[in-house]
Amino acid sequence: MNLQPFMKDKLMKTVLVFKTSISNKKDVNTIRPFLNKLIDLNGFWNFDLEDCDNILRVETQMVEANLISTTLKYQGFECEELH
Repeated sequence: MNLQPFMKDKLMKTVLVFKTSISNKKDVNTIRPFLNKLIDLNGFWNFDLEDCDNILRVETQMVEANLISTTLKYQGFECEELH
């Protein structure tokens, strides 16, 4: 019995949390195309701009934290993974 197709759909998502300098909707709209391109189809991301650390929360199966933080930094924003 081949369980590979079943297992592919059941991969665990990783939740990554970052402190960022993204502080308003204009900043979110600037970074949106980059995050959409990075995050896999089954993934999800959002910002909590009401938090003092302007939290970025990412749920993904494939993307590593350093790629997300590097992408934001390349676009001129601060981004630090919180552990």
